Amino acid sequence: MLLIHNISLLQTPVGNESLRGEAQGENRKYRNASVLIDGETICAVAENGAIPPCPPDTMRLDARGAFVTPGWVDAHTHLVFGGWRQHEIPLKLRGAGYIEILQSGGGILDTVRQTRALGEDALFSRAWGFLDEQLRFGVTTTEIKSGYGLDLENECKQLRVIRRLKDEHAMDIVATCMAAHAVPPEFAGRTEAYVDYVCEIILPRVAKEHLAHYCDVFCETGVFSVEQSRRVLETARALGMGLKIHADEIDALGGALLAGELGAVSAEHLIATDDAGISALSAGHVIACLLPQTSLYLNKGFARAREMIVRNVAVCVASDFNPGSCPSLNLQLSANLAYLRYRMTPEETLTALTLNAACAIGLGNRLGSIEPGKQADLTLWNADGMELLCYRMGTNQVKAVVKRGKVVVG
Repeated sequence: MLLIHNISLLQTPVGNESLRGEAQGENRKYRNASVLIDGETICAVAENGAIPPCPPDTMRLDARGAFVTPGWVDAHTHLVFGGWRQHEIPLKLRGAGYIEILQSGGGILDTVRQTRALGEDALFSRAWGFLDEQLRFGVTTTEIKSGYGLDLENECKQLRVIRRLKDEHAMDIVATCMAAHAVPPEFAGRTEAYVDYVCEIILPRVAKEHLAHYCDVFCETGVFSVEQSRRVLETARALGMGLKIHADEIDALGGALLAGELGAVSAEHLIATDDAGISALSAGHVIACLLPQTSLYLNKGFARAREMIVRNVAVCVASDFNPGSCPSLNLQLSANLAYLRYRMTPEETLTALTLNAACAIGLGNRLGSIEPGKQADLTLWNADGMELLCYRMGTNQVKAVVKRGKVVVG
């Protein structure tokens, strides 16, 4: 057993389901706390200097006054890819937009070329380093999307790498198939034919080999229409996959409405979502997965997080780590931006980074809070509370990370 004691403040949301409205800002706070862990599972939480009863041979970890939260969950990444896209910066500085770069053969398609050129071992090694970096930033669970293969062979290659990472790395990982991320060069000008290919060839193979838990689609002007996105998602649902959707990143095309209609577990980005879209998310109990670093990096507006919370939409906050629109996997920066640009409270932000994020990838019954029976994923911080983590920028505040009851950082 492991006892973590001398915790100045332990702060956590509570429960197994996503928290909406006022409940998103409700955290349980334990002062002068301790946590008892049996194997991989939390078995007791105490406060006011109390120590849970434990065997004499229990290992002890002195938190030395650290602030403790659940391990953070990054619910949206594109972490397995080849190459970088720093050469696009001059284009962006001259005013070229995201879709303009994509339609000229750059953007996602550039990363597709570089990802197709790498073998599984090379992609695995590269991604392993990214996962280690996430752990050092206090993230203990991550979602990873494919979408840089865009054909059967290379989509399955990415997803096999993700499965191997899940099997071998300390991090908990959830795989999402995003074959409908862009139209590949070999289908240029034939978007409907590519949608046929995704629905009839790629998704059935992914489902047969159990390579992904979720399916995502880029529903956006110049990429996939609402009806094309509907077809992809309905096909995925019929094959047993959960549904996610990149919605309203650039235009309020109707992706949020589709997410609500289909009961997707999450809709992602939502920068341009209008009032009708917010209402649809609320009615459909869809988690809004917001990506503030992408807004910052692309110099775009920020999602209407404050209004979403007021209108009873569960909000989670993620990184969107990818080589084009967010080359950062520092979830602490997302927390800073959620506080400063979304106007979320520190309590709402913590829920967004833990329980709501875990629910957005189907793991809320096991992760996202510090409670007896939950998996022992905890992050110890060089801070006196969540307010300081939301306030401080540019410095990694992690003191130690406990994953499945073992110290993996610190």
